[in-house]
Amino acid sequence: MRFTFVTLFPNLIEGYFQDSILKRAIDKELFSVDYLNPRDFSLNKHSKVDDTAVGGGAGMVMNPQPLCDALDSLKTNNPDIHIIFLTPVAKPFKQNDAKRLAKKSHVAFVSGRYEGIDERVIEEFADEVFSIGDYILTGGELASLVLCDAISRNVEGVLGNSESLSIESFESELLEAPSFSKPKEYRNLVVPKEYLKGNHSKIRTLKIALSECKTKFFRPEQLLKHITRKPYEK
Repeated sequence: MRFTFVTLFPNLIEGYFQDSILKRAIDKELFSVDYLNPRDFSLNKHSKVDDTAVGGGAGMVMNPQPLCDALDSLKTNNPDIHIIFLTPVAKPFKQNDAKRLAKKSHVAFVSGRYEGIDERVIEEFADEVFSIGDYILTGGELASLVLCDAISRNVEGVLGNSESLSIESFESELLEAPSFSKPKEYRNLVVPKEYLKGNHSKIRTLKIALSECKTKFFRPEQLLKHITRKPYEK
């Protein structure tokens, strides 16, 4: 699988792939990462990529020419590419999206800057548009990294233990149960006794109960979905 980041600031992204699980996955050629800078396609003699907003308003907008030419070059060489734009005015990105997109052969993330991207670029090139939350970032690079991380860990072989994916939060309506490590007691706080007895049936029952408690506290709307599901759907 291949990920392409279309960004004015590739240095903000590159370091994320220099360590840990994702670096090992790249070393094993489970996926690759590359970068495309719209500034390299600007026809402006100063390599400008932004201009004032038509109709007025504060701030600058990324103008269409550099981005369109950059994305044209991507699509010409990679007809199967799936292009994603990151913007707060879009549908929320979910775990099911990460699993679905992990089956693509080539995904590109377009990171906006300034006051955003000329809407005509999005209209012409976007296969999907996602938001990672109801807040504003300085640029789309962080959001692009969030999606890439979530998608890549669903690529076969990236995680050392593929069973980890099946027990994570958002694989069902319930949030994942609390995790504990050794020692059994630390600062007068102890691991739940059932975790220590080796009875996997009781541990599983306790984890479901703890998941329900955590979901009720943090995401009550998710617990309601879990409760109202038909028995054969669970």
